[in-house]
Amino acid sequence: MQAFGKKIAVIGLLTALAGCSKTPEAETASGLLPAAPPPAKGCGEDGYLETSLYGAVEGDIDWTDDALDCEGMRRPDNAGARLRFAGPVGDTQLAIIVAIPSLLPGEAGPELPSNVTIIEEGGGRFFSTAGNEICWTDIVEQQPLADSVHEAKGTLYCISPIPEVNGEASVSVDELNFSGLIDWGGD
Repeated sequence: MQAFGKKIAVIGLLTALAGCSKTPEAETASGLLPAAPPPAKGCGEDGYLETSLYGAVEGDIDWTDDALDCEGMRRPDNAGARLRFAGPVGDTQLAIIVAIPSLLPGEAGPELPSNVTIIEEGGGRFFSTAGNEICWTDIVEQQPLADSVHEAKGTLYCISPIPEVNGEASVSVDELNFSGLIDWGGD
């Protein structure tokens, strides 16, 4: 049994070393990996997130400028986009992810079904709608800025609390207003 474990360890080490031989850019250029668009870092000139949270996590959020960290990208399998906003609520650092599966580049629209995840960073607590159709987003504007990057502005609404993934608690989200950048990856 020890010999089998050593073989697995050697295979793992060789695999890791082989992975170091090429950069992801070289592998993408050689056709080994599909080119994945990087997230749009930053929040843009007008980036913000404002809402109030109630329940297991409570506080008023008015994130702008230095208090706000943003990323926006196409979702896996090109199924819409997701925006990640992070900042402080009291002594807690939170990340709020809004995924909008039916959003298309450059388009706006009302009542787009959305998934929301709230993460207590460093605390290990996760709250998520997990496909429960309780939230939707009104995208009021999506303007192209440069290349494949768009600025998206909208409002998220949820009709019930967002449940904790591995617990009994929940978080209610008041009307959530945001502006952030989405990198659509060249489309």
